[in-house]
Amino acid sequence: MARDLHHLLLLAALLQQLSATSAGDVATGSGGEKVHVAIYYESLCPYSARFVTNHLLKAYRDGLLDAADLTLVPYGNAKVDAHGAITCQHGPDECLLNTVQACAIDAWPDVKVHLGFIYCVSDLVMKNRHREWESCFQKQGLDPKPVTECYKGERGHNLSLEYGRQTAELVPPHQFVPWVVVDGKPLYNDYGKFEARAWRQRTMCTADFDRADGDAIDEIRMVLPDGDNNN
Repeated sequence: MARDLHHLLLLAALLQQLSATSAGDVATGSGGEKVHVAIYYESLCPYSARFVTNHLLKAYRDGLLDAADLTLVPYGNAKVDAHGAITCQHGPDECLLNTVQACAIDAWPDVKVHLGFIYCVSDLVMKNRHREWESCFQKQGLDPKPVTECYKGERGHNLSLEYGRQTAELVPPHQFVPWVVVDGKPLYNDYGKFEARAWRQRTMCTADFDRADGDAIDEIRMVLPDGDNNN
């Protein structure tokens, strides 16, 4: 299917970059400095969730990302107004889950821990059960207190604003999510021939939305390619 091919191409480009770096370290006898990999995404974009659940966690668990210093940035195509209020592409639930995931990253800096939690939430998104996200604390054996206090307080909002600042400062600007940056350079050049607008609309959440109230997750499900809806 189109969306799986795109994600596999994205992951393949990332792994190729990591492999080249690792080989270079061996050839030069360097200490094997890790490649900085940042993934910009949003919690209710079905393509972001699918990338996490179908590819990213497996690659990490299989050791394919051992050469990477992995950073997750849960903000995506959200917008912030002059008063600091954030509007998300898929509505208030996405703003909530973006903040929850930002708080999880903050509470558990170990990527093995917060990636496991984010995988759990993303899996629920793919099953159209994202409002059951709090069950992931128990599933992952994690104390909910630090994340709960964070997302309900000023800390969570400030984290989201910081991720928004990081996203806004991307050069070049992101065009869609998931958006992968390796050592400061986006990977889209490695699969640019697949970036026709019609393709992008079928395999990722583009950054050109302009809606005051965002989209409901049910609306997003309706525009997935045939056979991709999770009913």
